[in-house]
Amino acid sequence: MSTGQTISATISGDVSGQVAVGTNIAQSQTLGAAAVSAEELARLRAAFADLAVQVAAEAPPQRRAAAAERIGELEQACLADEPDVTTIQYVARWFRSNVPQLAGAVAGIVIHPIVGKLVGAAGDALVAEFQRST
Repeated sequence: MSTGQTISATISGDVSGQVAVGTNIAQSQTLGAAAVSAEELARLRAAFADLAVQVAAEAPPQRRAAAAERIGELEQACLADEPDVTTIQYVARWFRSNVPQLAGAVAGIVIHPIVGKLVGAAGDALVAEFQRST
């Protein structure tokens, strides 16, 4: 049905996410439960436990406590109902700057397929942010 109105939009620049142009537009986003099984969560938790052991063994003594704390933050951020991408990014940067010999191990968690599924279940905008940061 045409109302005779002309609607136009110009979108430029570094844009991500949804755009709607028109009248009577309704948008919704439903965040479903993560398609992650109990077995997958157990594997991810085991990966965090392995990383904690590696931090205890390989982090310099003066950085060990802070590194262990960052791993706890990373685990909480990844396993939250809505993963905290900002904290995930922060922890990865912190290790690159402060304990670079373990930065690869931390990156292994950040890019872990199960973390990807958890972030994906939180929605498209979060996925886009996560992809820009990794």
